[in-house]
Amino acid sequence: MKISTLKAISPADGRYAGKVNDLRDIFSEYGLIRFRVLVEVRWLQCLSDEDAVPELAPLTSVMKDVLNDIIDDLSIDDAERIKKIEATTNHDVKAVEYFIREKLGDGPETAALKDFLHFGCTSEDINNLSYALMLSK
Repeated sequence: MKISTLKAISPADGRYAGKVNDLRDIFSEYGLIRFRVLVEVRWLQCLSDEDAVPELAPLTSVMKDVLNDIIDDLSIDDAERIKKIEATTNHDVKAVEYFIREKLGDGPETAALKDFLHFGCTSEDINNLSYALMLSK
């Protein structure tokens, strides 16, 4: 079913939809989720490199790959999983945290990582950085 551009929410999804198509992966809900995942994972990686956090050992090469794959392989299905988690948590950023926990699975290397997910952050920290990354693209 084709929707008239006159009924579009904005000209960007109406008469200009074809011209802004490449922006959908950046500025859509999926794009925001993708950047939230990126920020959470990169923060965790930075914490693991920090000597001032002795409770968190440096990442092994395998765990670095696992974390990078969470970012690089994020799919629409993953974003839908995050939205499903959000429906129960009523919190968008917390849903991202729970999703990353799921992706890490259970194992000796992941227990400490899970404890430091979102450590020292507020949701606003994650969102502000995510929006900034969206605008930098």
